[in-house]
Amino acid sequence: MGQKTKMIVDKDFKLAKIDDRLYGSFIEHLGRAVYTGIYQPGHPSADEEGFRQDVIDLVKELNVPIIRYPGGNFVSNFFWEDSVGPKEQRKKRLDLAWRTMESNEVGLGEFANWCKKVNSEMMMAVNLGTRGTADALNLLEYCNLDTPTYYADLRRSHGVDKPYGIKTWCLGNEMDGPWQMGHKTATEYGHLAAETAKAMKTMDDSLEFVVCGSSNIEMPTFPQWEASTLEEAYEYVDYISLHQYYGNRKNDTADFFAKTQDLENFLHSVISTCDFVKAKKRSKKDICLSFDEWNVWYHTTDADNDEMTKKPWQTAPHLLEDIYNFEDAILNGLILITFLKHADRIKIACLAQLVNVIAPIMTETDGPAWRQTIFYPYLHASKYGRGVSLTPVISTSTHDTTQHSHVTDIESAAVYNEEKGEVTIFAVNRNTESDLVFEADIRGFEGYQVKEYIVMESDDMKLANSASSSPVVPKTRTDYTMENGVFEAVMKKCSWNVIVFSK
Repeated sequence: MGQKTKMIVDKDFKLAKIDDRLYGSFIEHLGRAVYTGIYQPGHPSADEEGFRQDVIDLVKELNVPIIRYPGGNFVSNFFWEDSVGPKEQRKKRLDLAWRTMESNEVGLGEFANWCKKVNSEMMMAVNLGTRGTADALNLLEYCNLDTPTYYADLRRSHGVDKPYGIKTWCLGNEMDGPWQMGHKTATEYGHLAAETAKAMKTMDDSLEFVVCGSSNIEMPTFPQWEASTLEEAYEYVDYISLHQYYGNRKNDTADFFAKTQDLENFLHSVISTCDFVKAKKRSKKDICLSFDEWNVWYHTTDADNDEMTKKPWQTAPHLLEDIYNFEDAILNGLILITFLKHADRIKIACLAQLVNVIAPIMTETDGPAWRQTIFYPYLHASKYGRGVSLTPVISTSTHDTTQHSHVTDIESAAVYNEEKGEVTIFAVNRNTESDLVFEADIRGFEGYQVKEYIVMESDDMKLANSASSSPVVPKTRTDYTMENGVFEAVMKKCSWNVIVFSK
């Protein structure tokens, strides 16, 4: 047994109010995310609009507050006008990002209706790749205005009298990436984003804008891209995006679990860059972060590239259908803990993606929908991670991995939900060799006792769920002590732990 980890949690150690949008997600017109994912007319569970009720139920279980749409790389060649109006009149398009065929059978209006069904808001992305400011303004008028003007009238002619009222808008996607349709330099993009946001805000001054940051931390232009983009757009935008995916190609679990150290460095670099530009511009406002693409993604990359190369222009092919294992769930839990520790600056985050495409929810065509391993840490964080993020005092042992040094054995975050009268501790023992004693002193919350202790534990890091079997599910533990406001338990190696206290 290793050294005891000690944690002190107090209601006065407040970091920030957690924005509910921290638990957002993402649906892109990619692979089977839409067709045979959220939408499949003729499926036994399909509703009157063709949306799968089994998927709706699982999304509602996750309580996803905001969903980014329609991309992703897809948006940089998206003609929104083709996705509205009578379905029989909609144009089919080649999606150049994923080399597939887009029928536009599900478009803006259908997706807006689906968001209502799952109790979520839409985070709309505009095409600043192959299109620009004028098209963004037309889209905004169609979506949000109640004026007697062409595009607002067009929406009404499509049977939608009330505007959609979309408040959060992404100004393009990954515009630093050479793979992007309409790729631009930082200065070119920053100027376009600024002019687009300025014009859109003139039309609707209630909007919030996310400007594109780097596609990932390994981009050669990072973080100069952020600095140059914000030099142009700082006063017109509210958030800068971050995207990052992680993998375990070397089959090194210990080092895989240490990758949130890289995430911490990424966050520190972006926040520092934002604050540098703030100081340079003598601005009074902070730019916050929208981590609107994050997940584990590596299982299917080679097969996906082969599929897109050899079989282009398919409709809804099987792309990016990573089957997640136990260690992937632990890494996602570590990422969520990191987000909570930075809730003062991360206001939006989107698990990419939601259904079938690198997703917590999978569907079988004509068959069931089912929960991947990564469904559960996301579920727990969404359910218990709302309220105020606290800054606990933690003392924990460390270890080294092949690529990282001084890796904390236990990573943890705490959330106080005053309305519910609950305190929740999220913790991961990422030591791959030792169980560890974990002690949490919550005497600052007088009279609080353990309501529930939820864990995910396994000795098999590669264990995965499927449509027919779910060996990786949470369980409840009762083998802990709670005396005089101090909780103690042995946290299993490689485990996800959620301890809920209530008054």
